[in-house]
Amino acid sequence: MLQPKSFLYEVREGVAWLRLNRPERLNALTFEVYRELTDAFAALEQEQEVRAVVITGEGRAFCSGGDVRDIIGALQSRDAEGLLEFTRLTCELVRNIRRLRKPVIASLNGTTAGAGACIALASDLRVASSAARIAFLFVKVGLSGADMGAAHLLPRLVGLSKATELLYTGDFISAEEALACGLYNRVVPPEQLEAETRQLAERLARGPSFALAVTKEMVNRELDISFDAALELEAQAQAVCMQHPDYGEAYRAFVEKREPRFGAARREEE
Repeated sequence: MLQPKSFLYEVREGVAWLRLNRPERLNALTFEVYRELTDAFAALEQEQEVRAVVITGEGRAFCSGGDVRDIIGALQSRDAEGLLEFTRLTCELVRNIRRLRKPVIASLNGTTAGAGACIALASDLRVASSAARIAFLFVKVGLSGADMGAAHLLPRLVGLSKATELLYTGDFISAEEALACGLYNRVVPPEQLEAETRQLAERLARGPSFALAVTKEMVNRELDISFDAALELEAQAQAVCMQHPDYGEAYRAFVEKREPRFGAARREEE
């Protein structure tokens, strides 16, 4: 089981909960947090009891981005090679979130900015508190809005025009606007956020994990291929899924008029 030092970690009902735990700093990221998060998302692939993942924050923020003192200040003294080493680390975190063959939900409890916004963007789904405003604020500190995959992923969620506006201005938008433009999947009152997130995460954890893994892989692979190539990939992927035990279990459950018992639930009964 993972034992990170820079954030909280627990597994419940097949769901791994990663909680950023620097509420006094609005869960700003340090070099250590970046490294441990990156390694954790790589290691979660091998955690057999984990079938879905939630990342959230303690306090009134999800994540306010890189810590001004611990990261931004420290970067001022790095040479070009050292700066590239850091920016590649930030991109490795996003890559590991996208590569993990398990659903990842960002549960946005409050302010979500900079690198925090990119972590949310890289997640598969975003469930947000009505207080969770979000900004890709890189241009406001003299950096490119194209950071940690934002210029690749954001237009695919909200469209090119809205993505350009968000990346050019770096302005915060409300949870309601983020929901309306497709950036958030669900918005709930703050007191309902954990319950709503848990319900969705546990539903996914009970689902057909192999089929969900293939679905996530196809969504990633089909971002930049032709329609004909996508059709062939999907034909091959579906034929593979049809050979998996979950497909037969779904059929038997239908015939027997009961809920299917996928993966871990079926193994526990056996």
